[in-house]
Amino acid sequence: MTTLIHNGTVVDGTGAPAFQGDVLVENDRIADVIPAEAVRSLTLVADETIDATGKLVSPGFIDAHTHSDAYLVIEPDAPSKISQGITTEINGQCGGSVAPRYGEARLSSDWASILGDRLTWRSLSEYREVLAAARPAVNTVQFVGHNTLRSSVVGYAGRAATPDEQKKMEYLLARAMDEGGWGLTTGLIYQPGKYSTPAEVEALARVAAAKGGLYATHMRSEGDRILEAIDEVIDLAKATGIRCEISHLKTSGPKNWGKLDDVLAKIEGAMSEGYLLGSDRYPFCGAGTDLDVVFPDWAGEGGCPAECARLADPVVRTRIIAEIDAQDRDWSTVMIGGTWHPDTKSCSGKTVAEILASRKASSPGSLVCEILEKDLCRTGAFFFTMSEDNLDRILAKPWILPGSDASLRAPWGPLGADHPHPRAYATMPEFYRRVRAQGVSREMAIARMTSAVAARFGIRNRGVLRKGAYADLLVWDAATFRMKATYLEPHQFTSGVLLTMVNGIVPYRNGEFTHRRGGRFLEKI
Repeated sequence: MTTLIHNGTVVDGTGAPAFQGDVLVENDRIADVIPAEAVRSLTLVADETIDATGKLVSPGFIDAHTHSDAYLVIEPDAPSKISQGITTEINGQCGGSVAPRYGEARLSSDWASILGDRLTWRSLSEYREVLAAARPAVNTVQFVGHNTLRSSVVGYAGRAATPDEQKKMEYLLARAMDEGGWGLTTGLIYQPGKYSTPAEVEALARVAAAKGGLYATHMRSEGDRILEAIDEVIDLAKATGIRCEISHLKTSGPKNWGKLDDVLAKIEGAMSEGYLLGSDRYPFCGAGTDLDVVFPDWAGEGGCPAECARLADPVVRTRIIAEIDAQDRDWSTVMIGGTWHPDTKSCSGKTVAEILASRKASSPGSLVCEILEKDLCRTGAFFFTMSEDNLDRILAKPWILPGSDASLRAPWGPLGADHPHPRAYATMPEFYRRVRAQGVSREMAIARMTSAVAARFGIRNRGVLRKGAYADLLVWDAATFRMKATYLEPHQFTSGVLLTMVNGIVPYRNGEFTHRRGGRFLEKI
């Protein structure tokens, strides 16, 4: 099967100047990239010709930080991703991956609730079999999550791992990497990774490094102790030699916004010495995670089942409410996201302060506990604790790559009932808009969304338009490439992407999903 994309403005992903020309695709590869002046002297024959006059032809975008592992099985068309031009996702982030899953290990509440009886795998190799049967529309690079490893071995107890447990985690990580894992990720503010020592993480990083893997981390702090958290990452890199990525770089909380100069200096100093690769960021100032992160540490130990049991105990619940109310938190900056119970659906898209003003809940703590109890502690939330100025300063750094920090979504089916962060649908157009507004050239902006991500993670023959590369590409209109998703109405597709191609297959064209899917589980070479 040959496809000719004719007369487009070719932006090849390297940062080189654009040119008019044709791209010839044969099966899953780019057979040739031909400037317009050379096309005139050739006779090109293809099974299909796509007129790209007046449009950009570029590599498909690579999402540097995602959580679609489980949802690729549920909604393999990946609608929110391919409609914004994403052709490859870096999954298993923030310490949470679909595998390996043993012992007490539970997938995140949203994954587990929707997967139901489709959750049949334990090992990474078993997950790969299920994924292959689903035939996803996008490529996936799969990391192994520390929280998944730890809960498989230690469970959710708030304690250090024993030497024997440490060895078991190392064994599971090594096996998962042999089965296709690209490295290790941590989520050190989440259960149960928050209970780990730096030595535990360092030992696991050594295993990943020995197998040529990378390390990406949601650090122990992105606010009050962010500088100390960065030091922990640098110390790990120095001790193990592993290449490190700091996930979704931010300075959280107004009192920490002034630390950005020191944050950037630390990171760039470590980069200059070869210890850090850089970072990724979504182009929004609202963070998205679970509402139960506002629980005091002791109340969150054990995850959702243990939290629900504590809320059912009137004495313990009173203590939780009191400690939440004692927090120095502006509740007008905390918006309820996805909810699960009919009584909590009306809360989605409203801040805790707004809900309090319309209800008779006695305090923020009591309202939060009421919502979490009904949702079985699975409620999502958005936290507006970041600075627009700092976001622009972060995005101005050429080593910042676009990462949605989001699972794929769809406006229909089991995923349509959720209330996701708009980044699930709109990270790429908003990243492009914001960096272009800073004066970054079209070509360099696209390079950061394509070849730069591929180079950082070692993804070969993707992120560029050149002969022999895989045919992951887009036809799109920069003038209409815009986000439509909002915090209040998130299930809205990006405009401006006319065609998405993955490994020579077209899953999305002119606003329609073709249900033809060519995504692959990518192997680390």
